[in-house]
Amino acid sequence: MTRTFARCFAVSALAFGVAQAFAADLKIGFISSLSGPVAALGIPYEKGIRAAIAEHPVIAGHKVELIVLDDASDPTTAGRNARKLVVDDKVDVLIGTSGVPGAMAIAAVARELNTPLISPTPVTLAPADAAWTVTVSQPFPLMVAAVVDSMKKAGVKTVGYIGFSDALGDLSYDSLLKATGPAGIKVVANERYGRSDSSVAGQILKIVSQHPDAVFAGNSGTPGALPYLALAERGYKGRIYGTHGLINADFVRVGGASIEGLEVPSGPVLVADQLPDSNPIKKVSMAFRAAYAKTNNGTVPTDAFSAYTYDAYLLLADAAARAKGEPGTAQYRTALRDAIVSTKELVGTHGVYNFKAGGDGYGSDKRAVVIIKMEKGQWKLVP
Repeated sequence: MTRTFARCFAVSALAFGVAQAFAADLKIGFISSLSGPVAALGIPYEKGIRAAIAEHPVIAGHKVELIVLDDASDPTTAGRNARKLVVDDKVDVLIGTSGVPGAMAIAAVARELNTPLISPTPVTLAPADAAWTVTVSQPFPLMVAAVVDSMKKAGVKTVGYIGFSDALGDLSYDSLLKATGPAGIKVVANERYGRSDSSVAGQILKIVSQHPDAVFAGNSGTPGALPYLALAERGYKGRIYGTHGLINADFVRVGGASIEGLEVPSGPVLVADQLPDSNPIKKVSMAFRAAYAKTNNGTVPTDAFSAYTYDAYLLLADAAARAKGEPGTAQYRTALRDAIVSTKELVGTHGVYNFKAGGDGYGSDKRAVVIIKMEKGQWKLVP
């Protein structure tokens, strides 16, 4: 009887091993802005996901295949890339991209073709449009509200706004209005500019003429430095604030002395070493830093963006462990989506994620926000 059991066990183990050996790869369609105005965000995004895959090349018994496409910072190209990845390459999940307009274009394709999308960029969609999309980025209202709290503590009564003339600019402005009203702060200007513009002198002149106590910019990446450079040129002495879309080395390099004192919201990952050991985000964030260093010649990340795609991969891995079916099928994509939106208390580098079916696609709460300040070229935690 013992021999029979051993023989059956051996046959079963062999069969399991063969099944594992021939298990279909799990394909990730990754879209990022590796060129163009949003490349300062898109390049770190790619570094983050490559670090995650190098650390965990197999998830749920499936080898991971990463297919990377550059959208050149163009939303139309982002949508076209998404369609190619799903229709031609048969990917199981989409991750991307680096700008809000592009991410929204991908979300539309994800919904049409019933393919889960994990966006590292904030995407605000109506519930009916968000069925296949979640984002690991913090919602703008949450982040901007934290900035407004900081303004209120500093005694700010009036604030001028300048932002991109696109969906990100609208999202930032709407979030600012929502938070400043209850805080008793008046928004005295609403100026916009294009991501590829080379000057905002006219817009800043209008803002400065209102004599606001502070200026808040709703932008991201290297083009986000323009308003601060122009404010410095005009000799503006008020407080300056921005979004979490500014935390990257190129922005700091271009902004230089003009961004001294700038306050922005951030996920905890950027100041992980300053977190108490009891905070579970610290452990995951330090693991991310180690994985990033291994794939980037020992350098540590100085941006917040690479950690978003690392979190996207952690979310995918957690969901894949619970999803039933075989990659490469419509049934698996649906199961994967269902597993993603049922994620509970998943600890990442930017926060602790909880999603729900029929929600708005965001999974972050107040644990995902800290305020940091630029001091002599370094981001410092604001107590």
